[in-house]
Amino acid sequence: IGGNGPKRLLLEEMIERERLHDRVELLGGVPHDSVRDVLVRGHIFLNTSLTEAFCIAIVEAVACGLRVVSTDVGGVPEVLPAHMLRLAPPNSQAIIEALSAAVDAGVAPQEEALRFHEKVRHMYSWHDVAARTERVYRRVTTMPNTGLRSRLLRFLHVGPVSGKICVLMAAFDTLLWWLLEWLQPLTDIEIAAELPRFPGTADAGANLGKFGSACDLTAEQMLQLATVDARMVRQ
Repeated sequence: IGGNGPKRLLLEEMIERERLHDRVELLGGVPHDSVRDVLVRGHIFLNTSLTEAFCIAIVEAVACGLRVVSTDVGGVPEVLPAHMLRLAPPNSQAIIEALSAAVDAGVAPQEEALRFHEKVRHMYSWHDVAARTERVYRRVTTMPNTGLRSRLLRFLHVGPVSGKICVLMAAFDTLLWWLLEWLQPLTDIEIAAELPRFPGTADAGANLGKFGSACDLTAEQMLQLATVDARMVRQ
């Protein structure tokens, strides 16, 4: 079991109570560069999150050839195709049944593990994520500036109730941004130095040097970005 968190004490108590010292190992925090070495020691990866937006851990597990059993919560079902993992409702009995089925299925054949690895490698790429994120920010910085009132009113299209909540949240964020700009003027913020690029990322970040203006986004432009996000949620 990897990781440190508030549940570690409960796990230690359970290991002590059930006398599982020779069967359970608590690894504590696992450095990023050691994740692969830990994963390949096993055959099944169990994720029991109660809330999860995007579980990168199950992506790493599949890429390392493990069978994955996970709770069916949040965005987990959208992360990987159905044939790459077993999903279970977030209750102990359902998780036990799904885990038992994975155990009965045995170790994943090497051919299947390699096939899943190749598929995941092409599905997710940090370089691709960075390039797409950069395109979103560039799109926002090229949008025409409109009045603050007009942009706030756009949030009303999200929904009759949620729209009003979004307006209040966006207005509060704008006031907070102005306060932070007053407490720490933009001129006092040190601009990050340009870093060397990885091979093959020249096209994705060819204009990144010009994107220093991202650090210069005004409160109005940040609100504009939030408006775009709200439209995406509504769609």
